[in-house]
Amino acid sequence: MSASKSSLAALTLGAIGVVYGDIGTSVLYAVKEVFGSGHVPFTHANVYGILSILFWTLTVIVSLKYVVLVLRADNHGEGGLIAMLALASTAVKDRPELRQTLLAIGIFGTALFYGDGVITPAISVLSAVEGLEVISPAFRQYVVPITLVVLFALFAVQKRGTGGIGKFFGPITVVWFLTVAGLGVVQIVDHPEILAALSPHHALRFMWQQPGTTFIILGAVVLCVTGAEALYADLGHFGKKPIRLAWFLVVMPCLTLNYFGQGALLLERPEAVKNPFFNMAPDWALLPLVLLATMATVIASQALITGAFSVTKQAMQLGYLPRLQVQHTSEHDTGQIYMPFVNWGL
Repeated sequence: MSASKSSLAALTLGAIGVVYGDIGTSVLYAVKEVFGSGHVPFTHANVYGILSILFWTLTVIVSLKYVVLVLRADNHGEGGLIAMLALASTAVKDRPELRQTLLAIGIFGTALFYGDGVITPAISVLSAVEGLEVISPAFRQYVVPITLVVLFALFAVQKRGTGGIGKFFGPITVVWFLTVAGLGVVQIVDHPEILAALSPHHALRFMWQQPGTTFIILGAVVLCVTGAEALYADLGHFGKKPIRLAWFLVVMPCLTLNYFGQGALLLERPEAVKNPFFNMAPDWALLPLVLLATMATVIASQALITGAFSVTKQAMQLGYLPRLQVQHTSEHDTGQIYMPFVNWGL
């Protein structure tokens, strides 16, 4: 019994590091992008509206859709769009036209996921290393070379397996989540009235009064749930229970506290809208926070990489891709794999 508990704890810690790295770093840019786009006038009512939209987007899309419902749709322990596609095509095998339509949709969605796997490591690591410019503009010329080295190192360690990587990334990501929660709590204590944005009526009012603006800022709002598809794709690596425990006990509460902390800061200092996340930190904490954010965004790339391995393996099994080399990296978890061709392709 104690062994299973310890393995559950280890898998949950690994899931925090590997599965939630991407969605965990969205606090760095989601609020900034919404107000930075120039489409949303800066008013107290709009701050409440945007926070409410972010909170309910997380609740409906991640908590309800993915964590509660979609995780139930596993195909022999594997997750991701291909797994769902296999289940759907089996359910309508006597209706060939509908089966073809579902197949086209599934392949399209999988292609988008590969696109995410290509873009996310590059963008997240680059944005992380650009934090060096906050410390000193003299670092600007080193940003791209350092990014290339970090990316190469990240892909080079993949063959060690997600279990080992998760053990290393998990504790760092837990520190990251506790830090973002702490930053948020400090601001919320000063302006507890911001918690009123938990009510969905603020989101509905914003959408009713500004439908055009709501549509335009969807691209920025959706940044708060980036990485949610990886949560499902990495199902085979960690299992349902650790992924659900990690979300409800650690990730969701910490993200919510940070978003509301950013909102509380904006109520007091509207000029902080240029970079609300880093403006929450006191001056003495800026350097450690930039370094921690850099590590967290490097880790964010991991969910997409492991997800790409899982999706490719499933596509091969269903006959949608030619056979590629698959290396199993764990003696216990069959879902933990490494695919050299996919790794270096990304």
